[in-house]
Formats: sequence, structure tokens, C-alpha cells
Amino acid sequence: MKADAVIKAVYEKVLARNPGETEFHQAVKEVLDSLGPVLEKHPEYIEANILERIVEPERQLMFRVPWQDDKGNFRVNRGFRFEFNSALGPYKGGLRLHPTVCASILKFLGFEQVFKNSLTTLPMGGGKGGSDFDPKGKSDNEVMRFCQSFMTELCRHIGPDTDVPAGDIGTGGREIGFMFGQYKRIRNEFTGILTGKALNWGGSLIRPEATGYGCVYFAEEMLKTRGDSFKGKICTVSGSGNVAQYTVEKLNQLGAKAVTLSDSGGTIHDPAGIDAEKLAFVMELKNVKRGRIKEYADKYGVEYLEGKRPWGIKCDCAFPSATQNEIDENDAKTLLKNGCILVSEGANMPSTPEAADQFVSNKILYGPAKAANAGGVATSGLEMSQNSQRLSWTREEVDERLHNIMISIHRQCYDAAEEYGMPGNLVAGANIAGFVKIADSMLDQGLV
Repeated sequence: MKADAVIKAVYEKVLARNPGETEFHQAVKEVLDSLGPVLEKHPEYIEANILERIVEPERQLMFRVPWQDDKGNFRVNRGFRFEFNSALGPYKGGLRLHPTVCASILKFLGFEQVFKNSLTTLPMGGGKGGSDFDPKGKSDNEVMRFCQSFMTELCRHIGPDTDVPAGDIGTGGREIGFMFGQYKRIRNEFTGILTGKALNWGGSLIRPEATGYGCVYFAEEMLKTRGDSFKGKICTVSGSGNVAQYTVEKLNQLGAKAVTLSDSGGTIHDPAGIDAEKLAFVMELKNVKRGRIKEYADKYGVEYLEGKRPWGIKCDCAFPSATQNEIDENDAKTLLKNGCILVSEGANMPSTPEAADQFVSNKILYGPAKAANAGGVATSGLEMSQNSQRLSWTREEVDERLHNIMISIHRQCYDAAEEYGMPGNLVAGANIAGFVKIADSMLDQGLV
């Protein structure tokens, strides 16, 4: 069977087996659409039915999470873990706590994670999990009781050489701490079972900064291919959480000017730039007070665009760092019309397929999420290494390793795009480079 026919058949089976899971369908299609030239060159992948095997999780877990609120009421949420592919190492991927969490979103994230982890060059498979529990508005005791109940079930499915979850949206240091404590109590062992831990009990320096820093490092490599740099560049950043905050910090360090941040309420536009002092205010506002970004506009007297995202604001570079599908086709056209030359994705799949097509066809510098935001999981992998060796590296050591990993990821994507006749197309390059490494490993390991 020819490559195109194989790809079509596999995608149709994904649609049939996973009805209504639109985010998962989107993630699978985006990868499969890049693989035609690879299958033509490597018929052994077709013979071994690698595509159908790679789109099906190795294990899917769904479980009840009962917990008690502060009023004594019993509450129930759903817990999930999708262990997608372990050809390269233990499953690795975050735990998301958010009301929107469902099978489709976690499967899309887990599928993306497989390729992202492959690109990091570290020995990690891909997985994702979480719950439709919302930590917002809950007391510390309520969050603790939920996390303990969640880990009571999850602990039987994970381990340092099996599956090592991390934080994600809604799962920060507090939640990781509660989960780790429950795992330790049940299993009677202190192991690096979770990443994103506090520094004084096994965490890694640079981990909070890693996704944002990595996204900017990747963008810097893209600019270098055109003899350019960040000096003087106007940058729009969406979101105001961990990824957005450290994207702004690294942009400032490299001579760019970040002028926007956002949350679900709207966007602030600060033409003077979000300098170190203003960023410190944002970190206090979001990480400690858990306030709304509008308070920034009130404090500094800048424009607040209620209910809007930043993509209508003129910029040189855009860093979508909030959530999936936050840039649609119209947003993409607006960015291009306003002179945007670079998009580097800090969030997971933040551009719709139509938006991504606009960036690729107009040949701007476009870093897809599975490459550009791999810095977070790369540093999680470095945390795993430190835990295994029972030691801690300095901030400078971890940052240097992260920087080198992001340079390597860009090189893999760039070279794969060149090799398969799509020069400059880093979407195809990321998909191909990640896929080939996994496919070869699956062939080596037989029927897995």
C-alpha cells in the first residue's frame, strides 16, 4: 500500500475509534500529514504497521477521585493517565488539573509528548494525565485531600522506571508536594517519582523557568538562520502564568521588548515594555495573590483589552503561551499583516491547523510546540537524572544543558526538513525527526 493510502487509513481508524475527540484528531492529523516522504523512504515502517501502533496509547487509565471539602461534603472527580509510548524510556508528561480536562485533551497532549520527548535526546517516553478538578478557589486543605486521593490510585501505575509524571496547568509546587507525600507514605520509598519538586527535596534549579526560557532559546536559533537576533524586537506574549513570565524574562535578557500579557479576562498592552520591576509585580500577582492581569493595567496605567487576545497588536515576534488553539486563521493573518516574522509556541498546540498553514505558507520563522516548548520536559528529564544520581547541579549547569538541548532540537528539526525536501518547514521537521527515532526504536524492540 502506498504511503498516502496508509496515512489515510490510519487517520480514518483514529476517527472511528475515538469519536468526538477533536483535539486528539487534530494532533494526530498534524503529525500524519508530515510523514508521507518518510514512509516512501522507509517501507519497513509500513510493513511493521508503525503508524497504527504509535497513535494508540499503550495504556489508558481512568479512575474515580473521591475527596471531602471543608464543609464535610463528599465530592467526586475523574482521574486519568494515558501512557502513550515507552519505546525511548519511562512515560513522561504532566498532570493537568482543570475543569476542561477530558480524554480528548489528554490524549492530544500525550501524543504530542511522545514526539517532544523524542526531540529532547533524553531517554523518555510520552504520557499525560490529570483530572477535571479545579484548584482555583479551593483551600490548601481541600487541594491536599484531592491530591492524596488522586495519588492513592495513581501510585500503583507509576514508578521511577515506569512512568514519571510532572506538573502542568493547575499542578504547581503545592500540588506536586501533596502528591509526592502521599506516594511516599503509601510506597514507603523516597524516589524521583514526580518532577517539579521543591528544591530542598529533589527539585531542579531552572525547572520553573525552563519552558519559557527554552521557547526563547529555540526562537533565537530560528533568528540565527537568517542572520538576525532579538535586539530591538517587539514581542507579544499571551498568558501570564509560568511559561509567559519566564518567556518575558528571557526576552528582556536578550534585548527584546515584551509588550503584552493576558489571562482569560483580557490582555494588557504596555508599549514601554514589561521590564524586570513590572514582571516582578506580575509574578506576585499571579503566583501569590492569584489575581487578574487587569490589575497590571490599573497599576501602570496601560491599555487593557477586555476579552481579547494579543494577536491584533503589532509585533516582530509572537509567543503564544496560554492554551491550545488560541491563534485562529484570522489571528494568523493579522499577525502576518502587521509584520510578524516569528512565532514560537510556548503553549501546547496553540495554533489551529489553518493558522499553522498561514505561517508555513508565508515562510515566516515558525517553531511548533512539540519543538519550541520542549524545554520544560527537557529540564524535567534533567531533574530525573539528578534524582537518580542523588545530587544537584548548579543553576548555571542546568541552564547550559537546557540551552544546548534547545539548540539540538532546532538542529534536528532543521536538518530533517532539509533531508525530506521541505527546507525551513520546522513543523514537518519536528514531526519527522521525532517520529523516525521512535519508529526505529519500536522496530528494534519487536512487537511492542
